[in-house]
Amino acid sequence: MFRMPFRLRTCFALAALAAGGSGCASTSRAADSPLTVPGSSRSSSFEPGFRGTSDRAVRAPVLERAAFVRAVLELNPTLGAARHGFRAALARVRETSTFDDPTLDMSVAPLSIAPSGAPFGFEVGVSQKLRWFGKRGLEREAAQAEAAAANSDYEAVKRELALSALLLYDDYFVAARSLEINEEHVALLHAMHESAVAAFASGRGSAGDALMAEAELTHMEHDAMVLTTEREVTVAQMNELLHRAPELPLPPPPKALGLPAEPDSSTSESTALAVARRPDVAAAEQRARAEEVRAERAEREAYPDITLSTSYNSMWDMPQHRWMVAVGLDLPLQTERRAAAADEARAMRARFLNEAARKTDAARTRAFVASRQLDEAKHVIELFERRLLPVAREEVEAARASFATGRSPFNSVIEAERNLRGVELEYQMKRAEYVRRRAELDHALGRIPGLDWKEARP
Repeated sequence: MFRMPFRLRTCFALAALAAGGSGCASTSRAADSPLTVPGSSRSSSFEPGFRGTSDRAVRAPVLERAAFVRAVLELNPTLGAARHGFRAALARVRETSTFDDPTLDMSVAPLSIAPSGAPFGFEVGVSQKLRWFGKRGLEREAAQAEAAAANSDYEAVKRELALSALLLYDDYFVAARSLEINEEHVALLHAMHESAVAAFASGRGSAGDALMAEAELTHMEHDAMVLTTEREVTVAQMNELLHRAPELPLPPPPKALGLPAEPDSSTSESTALAVARRPDVAAAEQRARAEEVRAERAEREAYPDITLSTSYNSMWDMPQHRWMVAVGLDLPLQTERRAAAADEARAMRARFLNEAARKTDAARTRAFVASRQLDEAKHVIELFERRLLPVAREEVEAARASFATGRSPFNSVIEAERNLRGVELEYQMKRAEYVRRRAELDHALGRIPGLDWKEARP
């Protein structure tokens, strides 16, 4: 029976110990990464269609704004795709932390197998490639920078989704409130129509007044159809964000929607925060860091990798020559390839740094513009509440009273009612515009729109 010589067994044991020890060390270092997958404590793998507690938002009697934004962040597959991209980047960090697999070479002398009386001849060798000092560390550092950039991409997608969800929700609220306003004015116009008929019967009006009211009612029915279609289209778009079928219904919005409180920072502070908190700026800077490390890694290729090997050859006559230990070195002769790789990495670094500068300028501008537009929207809402709405309501009451006493024609009542309806609808749109401007400001500052607001008043 063939028995492996003691020196050969020692050779295999040392090689296995070296390979196993290096793998364990690299695994322990890979576990030190501070980055974790967002939402990993809730679900090991985010898949499209995953349903958690956010399903309660679409089953509630009233669809609240913050609940809808959270449901979109929970259920939308776009965020799941970004999360999986971050997971893949983290896996690449672990991949760069490991050693190459050892190589086992075996060869035999075929003629020694036949019953020729010659001893069985074979050769067995084990080799392990070791990168030059610092190469693996640089690869790991570049992978960590890419993973940090993927995490920033995930945060950017989260903020984009929250902004889209909030804007759609405000459109949904405006559509629902506009339908309610239209129904209220339909009831008001029916009362005016009855007044016109009564005035005609008593000889104080004309038949044209009733016909005028009937024509206005027809226009309002058309407006109701248009508003209903707008609401259904908005619901379909909201269902898309929720990863649901477009025809599924949603709970109605609340009767009154509170306005977010004013931001507590000045314009100068806002522009400074815009740079510090924007995840897209951070992603560009982190990718620039990864390219900087890759350039250093390309320059490190000028140093040779080392291959340690040991072998046993039974066909040497002298037993002292049968066990061999060897060291191999790569010959880094292709200097042009290394120089090109380093130049490419430096060019990519410059590109990402310029992108970060461009996004920084855009973030400052957006924060400044959104702050100014928010101030304008606040002033317009105050103007509606203090002057335009009260005046429009008083105008309707005055026109109805004048018509009842015969001092003004019926078309003045119709015009006053039409003006009040337009002012009330525009007021709801201005409130939605205020929320939209505040959401754009928060997005410019790197915040998640709609989740950290404190509502000041309904």
